[in-house]
Amino acid sequence: MENHILPPKNSAFSDLVIEVFRLNRQLLDAGDRLTQPAGLSSARWQVLGVVEHGPVTVPNVAREMGLTRQAIQQVADSLVAEGYMRYEDNPHHRRAKLMVITPKGRTALDEIQRRHAVWTSHITESLSIERLTHMLDEIRRIRELLDQSNSLFESPDM
Repeated sequence: MENHILPPKNSAFSDLVIEVFRLNRQLLDAGDRLTQPAGLSSARWQVLGVVEHGPVTVPNVAREMGLTRQAIQQVADSLVAEGYMRYEDNPHHRRAKLMVITPKGRTALDEIQRRHAVWTSHITESLSIERLTHMLDEIRRIRELLDQSNSLFESPDM
């Protein structure tokens, strides 16, 4: 097998990808710890967090979160079954029901948001707004480049 040595910039990007994977795992774990007292998980919190802004369909949440409709449907069904949300008829689409937050869901989100504020204050103590803003801009730029590069995977050169 041929050994490919990456140029320094490519190697740095590969290291960044690995760190982002690690960061993602840590954020999901922290999210699960933040949401556990309210009876939720990171995934359920994310869905409920979108629904809190107003009635929305499962496909719309899936698009916003970059996940499959099936994954969101499973989470939504569990949130409805446990009373955090309810489904309502959608006047614009016969089959795509609207998800609406319930008082139980609002109470859970309020508790999570309170805990989240304490956690983020602790994490950001030693970070400047300038560094955070710069990192956010760079991550968004990388995400845009990844969106643009999807066609490369269809190339015979890959």
